[in-house]
Formats: sequence, structure tokens, C-alpha cells
Amino acid sequence: MSSLRERYRKEVIPKLMKLYGYQNIMQVPRLEKVVLNIGLGKESIQNAKVLEAAEADLVAISGQHPVITRAKKSIASFKLRAGMPIGLKVTLRGERMYDFFDKLVNAVLPRVREFQGVPRDAFDNRGNYTLGLKEQIAFPEIEYDKIDKVRGLEISIVTTANTDEEGRQLLGLLGMPFSMD
Repeated sequence: MSSLRERYRKEVIPKLMKLYGYQNIMQVPRLEKVVLNIGLGKESIQNAKVLEAAEADLVAISGQHPVITRAKKSIASFKLRAGMPIGLKVTLRGERMYDFFDKLVNAVLPRVREFQGVPRDAFDNRGNYTLGLKEQIAFPEIEYDKIDKVRGLEISIVTTANTDEEGRQLLGLLGMPFSMD
């Protein structure tokens, strides 16, 4: 069992139960899944190698093979046809999710340039948090010499929290470094 899951069970659950007055342990918010997403856009239309390079990066970051996301509609001005590959995504659950979240909080976010904490207001009114990174090179698994292009990465953390405040408390207790403003 990962150390983060152990900390969740021993420290976070009792604090949240006391703070919000939950009667049952099943009412306490928990992490449900973490979704990683790389949108490639125009560059994947012109060059198929871009998709392979992004896939290799996502496999190294997540430890899981990504799913190719495809265009739903044709858009003539972008030279895009329905069904063309435009991105990659990975959904992490269980042990891999906790390991990734632990790595994100303790290793990746401190390596981001000029890091002042993550924004407090990136919740979706249902307790889920979305974070965008401008460069995938913040991850220790990515070798700077071997990447072809710096790409952005979107990380969505889905929780069972009912409100943003419950989700913020959960992520804060798990170690998410929120900014002070």
C-alpha cells in the first residue's frame, strides 16, 4: 500500500470526519481517479511521429499506456476530419493514482519554474480539480535530451467530494500546495 493511501486512512479521514461532522466513514471524500491529457492539435495532423513521441512521454509519466483521443467533428479551417487523432489521455485509479498524486505533489510541482503554489479556484463546483502544466519536463522520468518538443499536460483530479470546499480540504490534507492568494 502506498504511503499516501496509508496517510489518507490514518490522518485525513479522521480530520475530515471531525471537520464536517460525517456520521459514516463512507461519507468522507476520497480520490476517485486522476486523468492525464495531452492535446496535440494541428501538429498531430501534419506529422504522425508527434503522436508517438507524446505517447512515449505519457507512458513514462503515468506508467500506463494512453488512449488516443480523436476529433468528433470535422473543421475545415483547421484541416481537421472527424476521427483524426488529436490527443492522448490516461486514466489512473487505485494504487497507480495514489503513487502518481504523491509524485505530483512531492517531486513534480516543486520542480516547476517559478512555482508559487497551485491556484485555489480551479475547482468545478463538484469538488474536482484541474491543473495544467506548461511543460512535461517537470517530471523526473522525462529526459530533457530525448524530448522532441515541450508539450503541455492537463491533470484532472476527480474526487467524491460534493462541494469545492470539501475537495479543497481533501487535497490540502493530502499535501497539495495551494497558493496563498
